[in-house]
Amino acid sequence: MTYSLLLDSASFADERLSLTIPENWMQGRTTYGGLSAALCLETAQRTFTDLPPLRSANIAFIGPAGGPVEGRAKLLRRGKSVTFVEADIASDKAIATRGVFAFGGARESALERSFTPMPALPAPEHCGPLMPEGFGPAFARHFEAHLAKGARPISGADGHELFIWVRHKEGSDDSLPALLALADIPPPAVLPMFTKPAPISSMTWMVNFLTDRPTTRDGWWLLQSRADNASQGYSSQDMLVWNRDGDLVVAGRQSIAIFF
Repeated sequence: MTYSLLLDSASFADERLSLTIPENWMQGRTTYGGLSAALCLETAQRTFTDLPPLRSANIAFIGPAGGPVEGRAKLLRRGKSVTFVEADIASDKAIATRGVFAFGGARESALERSFTPMPALPAPEHCGPLMPEGFGPAFARHFEAHLAKGARPISGADGHELFIWVRHKEGSDDSLPALLALADIPPPAVLPMFTKPAPISSMTWMVNFLTDRPTTRDGWWLLQSRADNASQGYSSQDMLVWNRDGDLVVAGRQSIAIFF
């Protein structure tokens, strides 16, 4: 079931988003983190339909989720410029994922610059797949992922930076939840250092959206994941997303538990 079909299967009544997560959207014993974050945002936008553009998302992956899940959102504050909304995804009546979103209208500013140009890398059609066919977690089969720079996961490499071209495999809408679902695709940047499979788990994810409405061509986005460190069973990494024309549209930071 593609992302679009999965969202089409969701019902929204009494300010509650309800749907069932199929097995092919799972990552181990829980729902793929990008999908959980997207469902939090989808719940917020369906509950409050007059929100300004999304500027920032702070996601906490609190517990496992799978099968029937339910989303609920509440307004934290509506200011003159910025509105804060909290949204939870619950599974078996326990909170699985919590998102706090900041929505803000555009303002005139003397500063209109991007300081992080997209690196010169091969186009997606000239890059090989991130993983061989049939490998990787179940949810990854919903995306096309081509490795532009860096090493494949679990290859015993020394590098701690990945550049990956990604798009929804069977097409999707260009909504912000769809982009959020895709932006978590890169494996931890330290995963190429692994010499054997081992569990990993995202704990928190902070994402800043740098434009009102991110768009790209042919569905492709270039994602960068770069680890700052790996210590005491945890890793911290920065994440960036450019569209195919080289515009930086997302900047993020993630904390990951590693069991290697």
